[in-house]
Amino acid sequence: MKKFFVSVLLILAVFKASADEGMWLPMLLGQQVYDDMVKHGLKLSKEQLYNINKPSIKDAIIIFGGGCTGEIVSNEGLIFTNHHCGYGTIAGASTVEHNYLRDGFYAYSKDQEIKSNITVQFLERIADVTNEVEAGLKGLNWADRTKKTPEVYKAITDKAADPANGLSARIYSMFKGNQYIMYVYKTYRDVRLVGAPPESIGKFGGDTDNWEWPRHTGDFSIFRVYTDKAGKPADYSADNIPLKPKWFLPVSIKGFKNGDYAMIYGYPGGTNRYETSYGIKLKNEIENPSLVRLRDARLKYMYAEMIKDPAVKLKLSSNYAGIANYWKFYEGETKQLEKYHTYEAKQQAEQQFMKWAANKPEYQNIFSDYQKNYEAWTPYAKQRQYLIEGILGSPLAAFASSLQQVENALDKKGGKDDVKKAVAAATVARKKFLDGEDLSSDEKILATTAMMFYNDIDKSQQPADIYRDIKKEFGDLNDEATYRAWAKSVFANTMILNNAKWKEFMDNPDLATLQNDPAYAYASAFVKNYNSKYAKYYSDFVNRNNELGRMYMKGIMEMNPAAVKKMYPDANFSMRVSYGNVKSYNPRDAVHYDYATTSKGILEKYVKGDYEFDFPEKALDMIKKKDFGQYKDKIKNDLVTGFITTNDITGGNSGSPVLDGYGNLIGLAFDGNYEALSHKIAFDKDLNRTINVDVRFVLWCIDKLGGAKNIINELKLVK
Repeated sequence: MKKFFVSVLLILAVFKASADEGMWLPMLLGQQVYDDMVKHGLKLSKEQLYNINKPSIKDAIIIFGGGCTGEIVSNEGLIFTNHHCGYGTIAGASTVEHNYLRDGFYAYSKDQEIKSNITVQFLERIADVTNEVEAGLKGLNWADRTKKTPEVYKAITDKAADPANGLSARIYSMFKGNQYIMYVYKTYRDVRLVGAPPESIGKFGGDTDNWEWPRHTGDFSIFRVYTDKAGKPADYSADNIPLKPKWFLPVSIKGFKNGDYAMIYGYPGGTNRYETSYGIKLKNEIENPSLVRLRDARLKYMYAEMIKDPAVKLKLSSNYAGIANYWKFYEGETKQLEKYHTYEAKQQAEQQFMKWAANKPEYQNIFSDYQKNYEAWTPYAKQRQYLIEGILGSPLAAFASSLQQVENALDKKGGKDDVKKAVAAATVARKKFLDGEDLSSDEKILATTAMMFYNDIDKSQQPADIYRDIKKEFGDLNDEATYRAWAKSVFANTMILNNAKWKEFMDNPDLATLQNDPAYAYASAFVKNYNSKYAKYYSDFVNRNNELGRMYMKGIMEMNPAAVKKMYPDANFSMRVSYGNVKSYNPRDAVHYDYATTSKGILEKYVKGDYEFDFPEKALDMIKKKDFGQYKDKIKNDLVTGFITTNDITGGNSGSPVLDGYGNLIGLAFDGNYEALSHKIAFDKDLNRTINVDVRFVLWCIDKLGGAKNIINELKLVK
């Protein structure tokens, strides 16, 4: 009996939240979790955190642009989010002559605000629809269940949707399919750029400092959401008015100290805290190393062109930033998972679960089935990663592969309307592709990734005809010069990059011309090879994993029902709240990291003219003069630029508000620390830190540096 009790404790230690771990559903906070928040320093009631009938903090938190979080900070719909969340809009509004990305931008009146393509979503309400979903899927095996799920979801969400008023609904699977919750959102379509610092502030430290502490990055941008005169969502119009929000966040310039309460609301994109040892092994040995290696090659060629020409930098900047961000993340994730023996810890927990499940038919075969499932898929996992991150990592190849829609239409008899639609869509997509295309870097990417696929992927899994043809015309397949010559030929001869040839094809599309185009022939060969031979294996693998994951999660909760109160579902881009404290840490022996950074660190890192560590001269002069105004921190006697907290966040939380115990905004979350990059899989209670930009640094940039006092005057400052 004692041995069994120890076993249960061991497995719950792996799956139950501890310390400041947990991305909690604010609408379903249990009393135990709320009481723990109060112990940490929360001064608000549960109703102030989330109330479906009355305004509460949740009404100030928005989905920004589909992949980030933002917060409303004024009664005129002003939004704060991260610079990297607004990066695409800032770059898109920039020209070489008016380079807002390089120089920054502030609207000194509302008529100077810049139209964007961003949308924002507010959470209106939620509903537990588990019974409805399960009723619609009752009696189905997992394969049929997977096929029917979208239909069941749609039947439920259609009842809640009201497109005329901007309302849509989305169902989220919680605890790996053991619970289903529907979120109803209101989407606003008129969102305008209000301000952003120069990139040398907004991305200070670049890739070198990415995922690192100490940090001095002013990672913020400012937007505003507009409505029609009746307060309803509307397309852009000069007649629209600023949104009147249900709730907005006061902004605190009082400061804080080590140990103070910190709470983060937002939309974390995805975690897999309940991953198995098999999943970690696949990630560590195949998936992550492949991704890192392939992205490293792509980034090298893009960077080389970006530093040569400001116009190329503008063109590639947004794409480059996205590729680089998770290149470093996945490199660090593998290192941390291995360093902290996460694989072994999961194995140990699984052994204990199997002992508990030994005489329970519903659960006893879960891990033998997991083993079979991974053994069936693992031989093909590397090829899939090399296709996505390598072959289709070339923008030309990625666009060329999309022309399969045209080929499909041409291949159908009597489908003239389909052909017309397909070629029209391809022409629109081509223009977008060409607007962002840098020929020099892409040609090198095409050559290098083709060679990497040939060298690293089992020959039996390769589209043999492609490499046979390259060898026949260009030479030795083990020689880099062969691929460079081949890529040059592809770029010179594809109709995709030749306006006259493209027009000729669009005017009279035919199958042979498309199939013989060198770029299309190349890209489609790899995609067809995967789709015809391996896609089913991957689909079967994912479906079976999901089925097993649902049962494993159900078993974990059944094993100890009392523990469920301190369990949280994986992040899935539904609203969450995490809580903890401002806190310094010791990353390794004899090294201490303070809880906050100051302007002093900017001066120490600054390198004039450097791609990553340059800084505006005006800002440097003000820092040297200690011209900080009301934004100076009393404890540090300096301008605090960033700070760290113990909060549990992940991708999607970018731009999330960091709140004090009273619900006042003290910063914006924008990163995690390198020592805890295993956080998607395993939370480290000692080393995990969220990196935030101090809101006083944000306000100093807006006010003292940017001169946009009109923005400051909108805010409710807490002094």
